[in-house]
Amino acid sequence: MPRAPIGLKIKKRRKSLGITQVKLAEKLGISASYLNLIENNKRSIGGKLLQRISNELGMETGALDGESDRRLILELHELTTDALFENIELSHETAANLVGRHPRWARAIQTLYRAYLNQAQTINALSDRLNYAPYIDDAVFRMLTNATAIRSSSEILGGTQEMSDRDRQRFHNILTEESQKLADVAGGLSTFLDNAKFQTRSLTPAEDVDDFVMDHDGYFQELEDAAADFLAEIGFQGSDTESMLQEVLERKFDVQVRIGADNRDVMRSSHHQSVFNQITRTLDVPNYASSQVRRFEMACLLVELSMSDVISSVIAKSDILISAAAQEWAASELIDYLARALLMPYDEFLDDAVRERYDVDVLSRKYTVTFQTAASRLASLRKSGSEGIPFGLMHTNPAGHVLKRRTLAGLPIPRYGNACPLWDIYSSFQTPGRIVRQLARFPNKDKFLFIAKAEAPDQTGFSQPRVLKATMLACEAVHADRTVYADGLDLSSLKSMTNVGLNCRLCSWTDCAHREEDPILTQ
Repeated sequence: MPRAPIGLKIKKRRKSLGITQVKLAEKLGISASYLNLIENNKRSIGGKLLQRISNELGMETGALDGESDRRLILELHELTTDALFENIELSHETAANLVGRHPRWARAIQTLYRAYLNQAQTINALSDRLNYAPYIDDAVFRMLTNATAIRSSSEILGGTQEMSDRDRQRFHNILTEESQKLADVAGGLSTFLDNAKFQTRSLTPAEDVDDFVMDHDGYFQELEDAAADFLAEIGFQGSDTESMLQEVLERKFDVQVRIGADNRDVMRSSHHQSVFNQITRTLDVPNYASSQVRRFEMACLLVELSMSDVISSVIAKSDILISAAAQEWAASELIDYLARALLMPYDEFLDDAVRERYDVDVLSRKYTVTFQTAASRLASLRKSGSEGIPFGLMHTNPAGHVLKRRTLAGLPIPRYGNACPLWDIYSSFQTPGRIVRQLARFPNKDKFLFIAKAEAPDQTGFSQPRVLKATMLACEAVHADRTVYADGLDLSSLKSMTNVGLNCRLCSWTDCAHREEDPILTQ
């Protein structure tokens, strides 16, 4: 995976200060030739040497080793998989050099491409509606028919002087009837086109929230503190039963939880199965909802009723969440984060995770949450001085659409398209309810442990479609033996590893039998 352009930043800063390469090398206690390799991004650095360079150049270490730069490079790599760039020769070094030398231009390209995707999505959605909706052709035909009838009747009425009152009234009735039909058809067509417009949502809010979460490394100290304070106030433990959540909602917020309520006709979001009525102060939970879903949705409501201020505060401090849509999307993400923090308190959950060697199924059962919810909590254990294994996270549907992602420094997860079909998250759809594991090896020889599981949401009935969604946790192979999923794996044997890439166009394996497209980037 690409390195952040640390060397280029060092060179740019050194030249701006008027310091020669030889002089800086002497101060650092290294050779000028070695510094030259560093500045040309041919040697990776870190630890004490990176700190000494930062001190000598008067820069923050974070300004040199920026995770945001790595993500930007990966996104520039990924966008080149678009057919737009098929005949343009691009190399891996080009993106890193662009980010290092001209970061604003790099972000401008990123912004333009996101805008292009938004417009393309809108055009495609509207084209689909026009191409596959016979309703429009029928509506236009009926409008023309009505207009012709109105015109003919008007001409007859206007051009005929001698006409009985009965005939005149008959043509007036035709005008009224055809005008009403025309208005009805036009109104229906307008509604149809408005629906097409409203169903086309911009990609930008999701992208902004994605960047916002990853800029915080998936961890929010303010939210953790708020959750801990609230738990202490209500005396709730992560493993307590859902009846205690019901009791807190009733005692503290006068909310009645009605499980098994008949609310099928009530509009629900795709994210939640329950409906909260602010007027009647009732939370209607459908009878098909599992205990894991009931607990999570009660926790979400507790968050909305008690911690909206801290969520607004976190969002207000962000320079990324500019639009109202992005702020609304982020609020939903942070509500879910706080709900997980309530159900799985940080210190208690981390202790259990370490003791159980990160067995997600065991943790899911203890805390009565889904695999996805427990996996998302594991990916957020990044408190300074009390970290868990650094996990990446991917949540997808069978079509390959990435619903949620959390990248690692060396593991990008596609933003604009599907990942490598050899990733085990896709094979998990073949065995829903069962965890699959994989030791993945990338072209640059980086190795990661993947664990994935496909789950079906609660079914509303036999006649409803069963849609699976899969969640994958990923960590560097050096952490694998801290988990139960490394048991029985020879972490040093190539036979235990699967050669994978990001996707075909960004993969340089030459002997892959599953390649569908030629790589677009040269090494």
